[in-house]
Amino acid sequence: MKTRVHVYVSGEVQGVFFRAKTREVARQLGLSGWVRNLYDGRVEAVFEGEEDKVEEAIEFCRRGPPAAQVTNLDVKREEWIGEFQQFIVL
Repeated sequence: MKTRVHVYVSGEVQGVFFRAKTREVARQLGLSGWVRNLYDGRVEAVFEGEEDKVEEAIEFCRRGPPAAQVTNLDVKREEWIGEFQQFIVL
């Protein structure tokens, strides 16, 4: 079953290769969507794909790459619409 989630990651998540590693993980999982830094210091991402693979991406975001310190993860589940062809860094 396909799904879509919109996540906001808080903590020490910018300047620690969070976006690059998120793109790598998403592509390995066969997901589409995007990731970007926000001006308030958070990272925002949208993942679309198979539900179990999206859950793996969420779990990655809970911990992030080694240098990250995630303090909060806000996950909003949305209806899958197949909007994206690949996963990119914005």
